Amino acid sequence: MRKKELRVIVSFSTTTQAIAMEEAAVSEGLEGRLIPIPLQITADCGLAWSEPVRTKEVLEKVLEEKHLEYDRMTELVI
Repeated sequence: MRKKELRVIVSFSTTTQAIAMEEAAVSEGLEGRLIPIPLQITADCGLAWSEPVRTKEVLEKVLEEKHLEYDRMTELVI
């Protein structure tokens, strides 16, 4: 079982947005991954990006520079 830790969760309205995030994250070397949306958050597509909090600034930079659309960004212990 994975140890629970504070993570940055980015939710999306569409699967297309989530896949675009994954492609950008891989090309930029982010550590996160796509996950099913946590129960504490609602999103239309059911997918979210989960990233360690320590790389939140890099994540925000990638979202801005790549003009990636998302619903919201939340910090959760998961």
